[in-house]
Amino acid sequence: MARVKYTDSDVALMARMMRAEAEGEGKQGMLMVGNVIVNRAKADCLDFVDVRTIPEVIYQVQGGNYSFEAVQKGNVFYNRARSVEKRLAKQTLDFWREHPSKYSLWYFNPYGECPPTWYGQPFAGPFKQHCFYEPQANTCESAYRW
Repeated sequence: MARVKYTDSDVALMARMMRAEAEGEGKQGMLMVGNVIVNRAKADCLDFVDVRTIPEVIYQVQGGNYSFEAVQKGNVFYNRARSVEKRLAKQTLDFWREHPSKYSLWYFNPYGECPPTWYGQPFAGPFKQHCFYEPQANTCESAYRW
C-alpha cells in the first residue's frame, strides 16, 4: 500500500522535483528529497497542516515564497522526468524511508557545515551536501507515527 495517494502526474512532478533538487547527489540523494516530500504530505503539524497531496507539497508557499528552491527558481520545469527518476519517485511514494530523511520535513544545502538546528528543529544528519532536519517530537508527533 502506498504511503500517500498519487497519480501518474504526481509521480512525474515529484520525479522532476527530485531531479531538480538533488540530481548532483545521485539516486540516494534524490530518494532523500522524495522522502521529505512524502513526509510533508503525511505530517499533520507545523507548516504542513492541510497539505496532503504531492502538488500541494511541491507548490506550497511559506512566507511569501515557494517552499522549494527548484520551484522558486523554475528549474523544476527545465527537464522532463526520466524513467529513472520516476522509478525513484515511485519508490518513495510506495515504501522507501532511510536515515537521515526518514522523519525529516526539511533539508537544505548550506554550502558549509550543517547547523545543529534549522528554524528551531534538530539536525537529523547530512547526506553529501544536504542537511536534513526532523521536527521535535513534541511539536509534530504525527511525523513519527507512520
